[in-house]
Amino acid sequence: MIVVSKGQHVVIGLGNVGRSLAQQLVADGADVTVLTRTAPQIRVSGATHVVANLGNLRELWGKVPQASVIYNCANPPYQHWSREWPHLTRAINAFAQSAGAVLATTSNLYGYGPAESPLKETLPLRATFRNGRARLLSWQDTLALHRKGHLRVTEVRGSDYICSGSQSRMGDRVVPRVLSGKNVQLLGKVDTPHSWTFPADVARALIVAANDERGWGRAWHVPSNPPKTQAQVVDEIADAAGVKRVKASTVPRGALRLASLGNPVIRELRDTDYQFAKPFILDSSAMSSTFGLEPSPWDDGLANLVDYYVRLQKKA
Repeated sequence: MIVVSKGQHVVIGLGNVGRSLAQQLVADGADVTVLTRTAPQIRVSGATHVVANLGNLRELWGKVPQASVIYNCANPPYQHWSREWPHLTRAINAFAQSAGAVLATTSNLYGYGPAESPLKETLPLRATFRNGRARLLSWQDTLALHRKGHLRVTEVRGSDYICSGSQSRMGDRVVPRVLSGKNVQLLGKVDTPHSWTFPADVARALIVAANDERGWGRAWHVPSNPPKTQAQVVDEIADAAGVKRVKASTVPRGALRLASLGNPVIRELRDTDYQFAKPFILDSSAMSSTFGLEPSPWDDGLANLVDYYVRLQKKA
């Protein structure tokens, strides 16, 4: 059983992870404040919602003067990570330091660069591409404050998310097409094993690592299901929806190169092609063995994903 700390729990960001995190914390009986850049379209029942400039320390202090645990689930525009993450990191680190709060950060596997699988937390952070450097430098700056005794910190790292939305490889670009019986084109090879992570598992990992002293001072990999190829995931989404399977193929290099000229997100994503060029497998055994956490059942996660888009289609 997870016991959350007393006091104010502050969730920064309300994307797929932040929303699930706030919901889980409320369910756990925590006093929750959600900080976002703009007013959210969908609020989390039971949480207090505050709008603030996340990169402005003075404004953060003014809006939320107290915090026991701060969960950094911020996600600036992908093409602006290298510019925005340094400012966000400095402000949020100072915010946590001034409040005397534990700081738990949501991250990914970019920092390792094209390392050999299975990926473990003990691997050196050697990313050289822009967005990978942004994530690894943010963690190094934050961890340095912990080692100096100025902060208590932890970080959880997941692989590509299985969830709704435009930022998921298996969200808006895939499920609606599968439901309509249309073939799917994906970035990167579709036949290499790859680890996938559910946002709800990221949220639970954040809560556990932040509220247990054993979680502080290091990074943890989010418990994730056994790896599957992109083609397998598309097939299993069709199975979960009870529809005919469609063909999954790779976006041709020429088309990708052309698309990247006008789409800055695709241009940045090309730096992560290595994640699908060969097996990209997450080892999350450390978190499972230390805290007893296991990933959400794969079939349940896919069923929830499909259900979201089925309900969306009915509303249209």
